Amino acid sequence: MRPLTRFIMPLALVAALSFAPATLPAQGLFSPVITVNEQVITGYELQQRATMLKLLRAPGNPETLARQQLIDDRLRMQAANDAGIRPSREEILDGMGEFASRANMSREDFVKALASSGVSEETFRDFVRAGLSWRMLVQQRFAGRASVSEAEVDRALSKGGGSNIRVLVSEIIMPMPPQQAAQVQERADRIAQLTSPSAFSAQARRFSATATKGNGGRLPWRDLSEMPAPLQPLLLALRPGEVTDPIPLDGAIALFQLRDIEEGAYTAPEVAAIEYAAYYMPGGRSEETLAKARVLKGKVDRCDDLYGVAKGQPEEVLQRDALPPSEIPTDVAYELSKLDPGEVSTALTRANGQTLVFLMLCGRSTKISEDADRDQITMGLRNQRVTAQANGYLAQLRADARIIEN
Repeated sequence: MRPLTRFIMPLALVAALSFAPATLPAQGLFSPVITVNEQVITGYELQQRATMLKLLRAPGNPETLARQQLIDDRLRMQAANDAGIRPSREEILDGMGEFASRANMSREDFVKALASSGVSEETFRDFVRAGLSWRMLVQQRFAGRASVSEAEVDRALSKGGGSNIRVLVSEIIMPMPPQQAAQVQERADRIAQLTSPSAFSAQARRFSATATKGNGGRLPWRDLSEMPAPLQPLLLALRPGEVTDPIPLDGAIALFQLRDIEEGAYTAPEVAAIEYAAYYMPGGRSEETLAKARVLKGKVDRCDDLYGVAKGQPEEVLQRDALPPSEIPTDVAYELSKLDPGEVSTALTRANGQTLVFLMLCGRSTKISEDADRDQITMGLRNQRVTAQANGYLAQLRADARIIEN
């Protein structure tokens, strides 16, 4: 049993396929619910996309995200069609296969798994077609404009890569035992509507399970690149004071409020791997187990000490990994981002809240700029520039579009 390695968001597709599909009344299912430049989005499409996003464990509210994605897909497809771009059947099938491979599945098996949870192959195909069409358009429209100078590469190498954006964030992570799931979800939905930092902090003091609870969930300034990859775009989409939609975790639900954001000259070095250990303690967040965790925290100074703690117990009670940040489960990556080597978090649980995760950061290793390939750095900078231009173009398409929501 390897609880953490099995829970990877947002691409833990196989484990996530146990979600039941969302249901809508049959009446009006195929009626228009959104019109984008005279192009119709039906209730069926919205239902299908929302269900698929649940299966993919996409952060945020699946219904809201489905609306946003489908509107953007219509705009992307229209722009691609206007440019004469139409992916071939073979290219779309290859794209579906590449997406399925992220879950270590064949295209055929992935389609069957989706179908077993109520998502049609056509829904998956449309999702891939829109993304592929947009990538082809972006390549055609912007790749030639994204030149990178040798001086820019030299600066990137000297800085070690990474993000120069810093964020000031507050957090709430609430345990969500099955018998209280509806109550906690309702509370999370209410908190997501807050815009006041003081009101959010008051909720954190009452309900959060993290070590920042006593400080109202407030975290210090942190580089955006230190945050888990799925959380970064959610924070960038917020204005100061706004709160993310509730984010489902294993046995918990999380919300994050952006208090401030700034762009500075300092660029953090890129982290190549994070080494951490997780000791699994029965009893979840019971007072007895939390007390044992506090005692244990005072006895261990480094990850190696946990081997002595776990001696004589089943092998699966102690897990130790050294993984690239992109391969670490999102909830674990977030907790690790707050720790220095030797520090501990007890905010997470597993097994529907029945197991407490005693999580310790062992260390981080950064990529060495001197060993970096200049061609790879150049490509990375070019891709960043193309992405920024593409995001600006899509924002302009949205601003110019006639969007009617029924």
